[in-house]
Amino acid sequence: MLNISDLQSVIIEAIQDKKGQKITIIDLDKIESSPAPAMIICQARSSAQVGAIADNVIDEVSKKLHLKPYASDGFRNAQWIIVDYGSVMVHVFQPEVREFYRIEELWSDGNTVEIPDID
Repeated sequence: MLNISDLQSVIIEAIQDKKGQKITIIDLDKIESSPAPAMIICQARSSAQVGAIADNVIDEVSKKLHLKPYASDGFRNAQWIIVDYGSVMVHVFQPEVREFYRIEELWSDGNTVEIPDID
């Protein structure tokens, strides 16, 4: 059985490998209306970097955990890509799109952990 913390660790490493910034984990396990028990949100400087981060998440999770996403969307414009693993939803944003949608505020009743940027 897959451990959600193992999945989160692989996702965070994959984001950091491609220089993703402002990584936030939101624990939604106790919120009935949430689409997943956890969300990982990050941002990138350009649409190319958004795509590279999402691709790396998919590749690394597949390679290390032998798990494919249930769904993914947003690769065409690469302003906001979502990768859905069922237990964890990964959101990769360009900064202005992240600011516009403010997902952290929408799910503010979940427990939030911010991961320091790697410089």
